[in-house]
Amino acid sequence: MARKEKRTYADRAEYLKKAVTERRRKLKQMLIEYKGGVCMICGYKKYAGAFDLHHLDHTKKEFGLSVRGLTRSWEKLKAEADKCILVCANCHREIHGGIVEI
Repeated sequence: MARKEKRTYADRAEYLKKAVTERRRKLKQMLIEYKGGVCMICGYKKYAGAFDLHHLDHTKKEFGLSVRGLTRSWEKLKAEADKCILVCANCHREIHGGIVEI
């Protein structure tokens, strides 16, 4: 009787990549909704991809909430998001550029 080969990561690579991407997209959308869904500075609310979470005190930042940070549990993500404000990408750059104060 021939032994069945085990599946390898390579067999499932494309499926796994899509699943991770979809999970990250879903978690980002959940974080945006959790934080109110609009830029706290200018009121922007058109496109989820344009939102960033800005840490109010960088010394208390445990991890970034960018794509790589979206691999943690929902509870950890919410705890980290509680240290942040939701801003659009333009306002976020202006905060770091010293143009906008919080």
